[in-house]
Amino acid sequence: MKLPVDKSKLIDQLIKQEDTTGSHTITIDDLGKKEFFIENEEGNSVLIKGTYHLSNLLQEAALLTNHKGNILLEHIVEEPVTRTSRVIKDYYWDKLTRSFDNEGVLNVLEDEKMQGDFLRLYVPESDVEALEFYKQKTMAYGHVKVETIPENISNEEIIALNQKPGILALAYSKEKKKSIPFVVPGGRFNEMYGWDSYFIGLGLIIDDKFELAQAMIDNLEYQIIHYGKILNANRSYYLSRSQPPFFTSFIKEFYETYSNKLQLNWLQQKLTTAISEYFNVWMTENVRLTDTQLNRYFGEGTGVPNETEPEHFDAIFKIFAKKHNIPFIEFKEKYKQNEIVDEALDKYFVHDRSMRESGHDTTNRLDDCSAHLNSVDLNSLLYKYETDIAYLIASYFNDSFSYNNNTFSSAEWLQRANKRKQLMIGYMWNEKESVFYDYNFVKKKQQPCISTTNLYPLWTNLCTEEQAESIVKKQLPNLICKGGLASTSGLEAMPKDATERQWDFPYGWAPHQMLIWQGLKNYGFETKAQELIYRWLWLIVKTAVNYNGLIPEKFDVNTCTHQVDVEYGNVGTNFKYVTDGGFGWTNASYKLGIELLEAKYLNSLNMLTDPDSIFPKST
Repeated sequence: MKLPVDKSKLIDQLIKQEDTTGSHTITIDDLGKKEFFIENEEGNSVLIKGTYHLSNLLQEAALLTNHKGNILLEHIVEEPVTRTSRVIKDYYWDKLTRSFDNEGVLNVLEDEKMQGDFLRLYVPESDVEALEFYKQKTMAYGHVKVETIPENISNEEIIALNQKPGILALAYSKEKKKSIPFVVPGGRFNEMYGWDSYFIGLGLIIDDKFELAQAMIDNLEYQIIHYGKILNANRSYYLSRSQPPFFTSFIKEFYETYSNKLQLNWLQQKLTTAISEYFNVWMTENVRLTDTQLNRYFGEGTGVPNETEPEHFDAIFKIFAKKHNIPFIEFKEKYKQNEIVDEALDKYFVHDRSMRESGHDTTNRLDDCSAHLNSVDLNSLLYKYETDIAYLIASYFNDSFSYNNNTFSSAEWLQRANKRKQLMIGYMWNEKESVFYDYNFVKKKQQPCISTTNLYPLWTNLCTEEQAESIVKKQLPNLICKGGLASTSGLEAMPKDATERQWDFPYGWAPHQMLIWQGLKNYGFETKAQELIYRWLWLIVKTAVNYNGLIPEKFDVNTCTHQVDVEYGNVGTNFKYVTDGGFGWTNASYKLGIELLEAKYLNSLNMLTDPDSIFPKST
């Protein structure tokens, strides 16, 4: 049934009647009538009733492309599971897609993080055709500058760029003469982020967004080729910092899904780039490869991370100001201007940048120690790089692959993987507790912390069956909350003065859920995987139903709310009428969860049946 509407008039009426909190949305916090009459195409009144259906009506009106149009009643009364899946596929991915074409360049450059008189777009000096393209596209914008940066940029040059930060160009298609699009996380994150892109890519693949998923891979490859690594994000001040390595997983899953559409030379090129990243980023001695022959995160550069808010490190600066017997504000400014040198504070910021490279920014687990850790998560991911490369060489290249004047067989990469596994067991496996822990190679001891990252070996198939059973039995229960997995356990004894961090208990994030679901399935823990999938999807659907279709960056999985005020708040929660694309990896986690969830749970999910009534805590 069609409901002909005047878009602006309908939105105004709904907001005036139902939005009592002034949020420009209709949620359970509003105290409106909770019912609204609207005429159908035959002139008969149709009653729309309840927060969920009224918010659907508001969203559908906002999504209309014309001033006047038809809304389908079936979309208003759509079951939550179906609706959430549909709008992600049909609307949200497009909302999160950016490019440097035409006015699209301003959509990327004009955001809250761009300061100064000019908006700057930096292009690698070797990418001559792209440079000319971007100059032409921005010629009409007097406040936009297109400038070049050198290949193999030095730390000194990166520091100099910090005085005039800008966006880094991504891939340009010479054949199509256009920039290749990319998907951003959402909200204030208006650029392409490293490990977000893999999880977003999974969602795109599930929704059969072939060209967009391929574009994401092309843009990641461009970063490796021109910037030396997959960046934290494509901003100039991230040039010294990578992200958790997922590139082989992305190309493997994409190629095996779309092998009928891709030539083998596509895979050959991407695999060559992945091997280049492996050697030149992760296996560089005294940078990210340590004397243990295991790896660490290491954010290069100096001083305070540029993306942080001005007051973010005030607590640390106050400690060091007291040490130097200098007023806090004076010490802070003089340190930033290199007028004061403090080796201990310099080391703190090395650890902080390394923590940010891990993607877990921030967590007490990595605070003031990250650069000294052979972490379980990073080494598990690199183990998967090694086994992925072995698999691809064996499966598609007749067990022989040439790279940099060397020819590799799958056996050589499996040997690398096996060596890493044995080193991880030697350094990280705790025999007494039968679990994995990060290893501090400076203190030469393990650093116990019950963290979801300790379960990464399940996802990468690194564990023995016995090790997997022990991890699932001894660590997993301490991480399970009503709304899914928390990043760390609430049982951890944090220092009394420890700052609340967004990657600690009680906060849960999409990538952790997705990795552990698959990890549990790898080892046959299907019932536990179904429980965790349901818990997380229930929290997403409950939030979308009660809060105008909202899909946020993260959740408090213990109290089951998106309304959190930790560190940077919760990205994706501020919008008018309809969410601006949800949040990238949360969208993707929903798509993957629905794909993996057994059909018998779908009705319970639509009814928002409490997960504790389906999966008692004792299980």
